[in-house]
Amino acid sequence: MRQRISFILCAVLFFIPWWAFAETDSSPQTIQAIEIQGNRIVSAETILAKMKTKTGSAFSQEVLDEDLKRLYATGFFTDIRIDREEMPQGVKVVVLVTEKPVLSAIHFAGNKALKEKKLQEIIKVKVKEFLDHSRLRQDVLALTQEYQKKGYSRAKVDYDVEVSAENEAAATFRIEEGKRIKIKEIQIEGNVAFTDKRIKRLIKTKKDTLFTSGFLKEDMLKEDVERITAFYKSEGYLDVVVDDHMEYDAEGEKIHLVFTVDEGRRYLVGQVEISGTLIFPEHEIRKTLTMEEGNSFSREGLRQDIANIQKYYFDKGYINAEINADTSLDEETSRVDVRYTLIENELTYIRQIKIRGNVRTKDTVVRRELRVLPGDPFNGEKLKRSRDRLFNLGFFDEVAFDTEPTATSNQSDLVVDVKEKKTGEFSFGAGFSSIDRFIGFVEIAQRNFDWQNPPSFVGDGQDLRLRAQLGATRQDYQVSWTEPWMFDRPISFGFDLYHATRERSGTSGFGYDEERLGGDVRLGKAFGEYNRGNLMYKIEQVEISDIPTTASSALKAEEGKNTVSSIEAKLTRDTRDNVFSPAKGYVATGLVELAGGPLGADRDFAKYFVSGTSYFTPLRPEQVLSLGGRAGLVQAYSDSPQVPIFERFFAGGTNTIRGYEERDVGPKDTASGDPIGGEALLVGNVEYLFPVVQILKGAIFYDVGGVWSEASDFGQGDYRHGAGVGVRVKTPIGPISLDYGFPLNPDNTQEDSGRFHFNISRSF
Repeated sequence: MRQRISFILCAVLFFIPWWAFAETDSSPQTIQAIEIQGNRIVSAETILAKMKTKTGSAFSQEVLDEDLKRLYATGFFTDIRIDREEMPQGVKVVVLVTEKPVLSAIHFAGNKALKEKKLQEIIKVKVKEFLDHSRLRQDVLALTQEYQKKGYSRAKVDYDVEVSAENEAAATFRIEEGKRIKIKEIQIEGNVAFTDKRIKRLIKTKKDTLFTSGFLKEDMLKEDVERITAFYKSEGYLDVVVDDHMEYDAEGEKIHLVFTVDEGRRYLVGQVEISGTLIFPEHEIRKTLTMEEGNSFSREGLRQDIANIQKYYFDKGYINAEINADTSLDEETSRVDVRYTLIENELTYIRQIKIRGNVRTKDTVVRRELRVLPGDPFNGEKLKRSRDRLFNLGFFDEVAFDTEPTATSNQSDLVVDVKEKKTGEFSFGAGFSSIDRFIGFVEIAQRNFDWQNPPSFVGDGQDLRLRAQLGATRQDYQVSWTEPWMFDRPISFGFDLYHATRERSGTSGFGYDEERLGGDVRLGKAFGEYNRGNLMYKIEQVEISDIPTTASSALKAEEGKNTVSSIEAKLTRDTRDNVFSPAKGYVATGLVELAGGPLGADRDFAKYFVSGTSYFTPLRPEQVLSLGGRAGLVQAYSDSPQVPIFERFFAGGTNTIRGYEERDVGPKDTASGDPIGGEALLVGNVEYLFPVVQILKGAIFYDVGGVWSEASDFGQGDYRHGAGVGVRVKTPIGPISLDYGFPLNPDNTQEDSGRFHFNISRSF
């Protein structure tokens, strides 16, 4: 026994390195040098930068072991060895590396349906990088998925690599595209509660028809299974199982697709109990619930109702209210009883408001749009309105609210996170308008201008625009500036300077040349949340010329220059959720303009005009119905025998009654037949907008209206009706509308055929 122990000790001592004894008997040796060997691409400096072992430091095997791991983690090497060599004053560490091959070329073989440029965009591996087989395998998967998205459900992708003597690698992706598979028929099996037609409306996969391609796409097929499953669960079938399988025809080019549904039993809502309501009555809480007794039960519906109760309390200022839900299943009746337990907690007040994300926009520009102040209780409706107002500025892509707790239990900080977008524009473009024919424009605009902040001149919310617009029949030049908050109060001030000319043209509805040169000064004030009053003084010189020789004497009398001095008072109520793309709310405007009289100049008239448009989403949130109308009266007084032609009302065409030529609805000159306008206007518009793709909307519209010579004839019959369809497109040069309108009851002077109306505008 004693001999056996001695033998084991000798063996252990024999295998322990001699330098282990040296280290235990003396202090650690100093590293005199570090030598890198075997590297060709990766520099020695890069390798040394990854190591904690340094020249002059004490030798440590543990640190070297960690360095080894770090060097492997770089992904540059296939093999690494670290050796130690004795030196008179210490040791030298030798790092011997074997680098991975470098990709010198990437090839594709077998691809026909997808071009090499497209395949290069999909893969992540790049030339001049170290060969990485894991990334190559990921690219194989990405390429396969791309082919499946295109309908090549049987596509196979693999790769191989050739390494040269110079350690350079060429990777080749080998592709077997196979045939593009079309769906011959789609069948639903196992469904009892819902018809085949109802389920097929849920799925995006379509069979091959004259109007649909019908290609099999694996990712879409997977989403369709999830859609059917989600639908069944929302209807109370919580145990539903949906699967799909395919049968190929003899040629292997078309398939018979079958969705199988195992519905399981349907779960209904049993009793609904609410406890813990001390502040608000229980019947008010119940109004927020969508799952009532006897309705289908679903987990998603339960989550939604919890969120609805939470929102109710948040809107009332109880942002820390806790809502818990417990469910109990009756196996015999398949009914699920639901019990909501509420802990209302305290009313929470806003301690302070923090603004984040505004790099260019001043804090005060954001704060003045908020409908809540520090010290106010949290209010959901006011926060929603604050969000709408911030979006309506046009300065931000994103607006979000958050809360941060404070040391006081009934106080939290309100955090306003904004993501700014570019508010400065230098735009130019050209196009064709049905009103102005060829048209080009150039504009410099800054919606968030600050004249006191050079050199950027950005951040104070002012609006500055310089615009020139040139067309075949018109030339417009305009300078406009508006300060929306004078002296940090909701009082706006601004001015416009303009010069506009229109030439006689049948397409624009002008039977004469018109030139306007003038300017105005504007003052406005907000009254309450949705109302605004504006006062404007305007002075302009208007010249009418080039009236046809065939015109009547009454029309020829309009020729010449006139100076118009007027003051306008306008009241607007605007409850729209978004001024750029409204979905609900309305905007209504009424104005009175008085020209001449005590204001002097050449023409005396009074104008009254009202307009309004309401927006609804009767079917889906993204589909918007708008109902609009406008009415106007204008009358001469004092020394003016009649209303000047350039201040009368006109209708017909793009912006009023589509299907008719521009300004073609209303009184016409008895001799020349040119439109001469009237003293009374009434127009109504109905339009239904629906999305087609991201930048394209479709439109269906109906217009009706009329213009009458005398104000006393307002609304006395002779209405014109038009209807049609159109599209709205967002483009880099501005939103474009293209409508095809058809006149429903033209008179004997108007064409009875439909026509296109094309326009470029600044709003969408």
